[in-house]
Amino acid sequence: MKALTADDRQNLRRIGHHLKPVILLGAQGVTPALIEELQRALGDHELIKVRLYGEDRDQRQANLQTLIEATGCQLVQSIGKIALLLRRNTQPNARLSNLQRFAHLLNR
Repeated sequence: MKALTADDRQNLRRIGHHLKPVILLGAQGVTPALIEELQRALGDHELIKVRLYGEDRDQRQANLQTLIEATGCQLVQSIGKIALLLRRNTQPNARLSNLQRFAHLLNR
């Protein structure tokens, strides 16, 4: 997986701004069911937001790192309790992929 450039991150953040979190990491922490759902969401949408609940910043970051390692995705941005994650699909579904649905927001 290639590293994201500053321009890539800016374009992905532009798309991510319009998204709502599709994964909520709550009090139970990282579970196999949560990882499975995250895998499905990344496969369908490619770019998603995740909301991390909890007051301990270090624990939220540790949970986020666990999710990234378990799914092979990339962190685009993390602000407070919201993270924007990316995993490109080799054959994206044009109706579900946020990258294709919001391509008009990218720099030309």
